Amino acid sequence: MALQLGDRAPDFSLPDGEGNTVSLADLHGKWVVLYFYPRDNTPGCTKEACAFRDAYADFQSSDVVVLGVSTDDAKSHTKFTTKFNLPFPLLTDADGAMATTYDSYGLKKFMGKEYMGISRKTFIIDPDGNIAKIYPKVKPEQHAAEVLADLATLKG
Repeated sequence: MALQLGDRAPDFSLPDGEGNTVSLADLHGKWVVLYFYPRDNTPGCTKEACAFRDAYADFQSSDVVVLGVSTDDAKSHTKFTTKFNLPFPLLTDADGAMATTYDSYGLKKFMGKEYMGISRKTFIIDPDGNIAKIYPKVKPEQHAAEVLADLATLKG
C-alpha cells in the first residue's frame, strides 16, 4: 500500500559514500528531506543535487537534514559528492529495498527498454517521524526551492 501523508516514515539504516551508517531513528526530533534519484552524474540528478547544494545553507539554518538516496555504490557517491561539492550525505540503497518501502522503486521505461530502478520522488519527514509531504513528481531544477517553501509552511 502506498505511503500517505501522516503515515509513520519507514525506518532505514543505509551507508553513505564515506561508509557511515545513517538511520532515520538517529534523526528523531529533526525535519528530514529524503529525496530519491535514479543515478549519480546524470543530467537531471546533477541538477537536483546541485539545487539542494545551492540551498543547503537555508536547510541548515532551519535545522533540516537533507539525504539523497540511489542504488549507486559508495565509490560512485563519493565521486559525485566530490565533483559537485555536495554538503549532504548520499545513501546507497544497493538492492532498492528501502526505495521499494518508500514506493520509489519499480519498473521504468527509457528509450523503449524496461528495467527496474529508482523513480525521482521526495518525502519530508517531520520531527516525530511522520510523513509531512510527498512529492511524487519532481522537476529537478526547481525542487529544492519548492521543498524549502513547503518546509516554511509546514514548520509554521
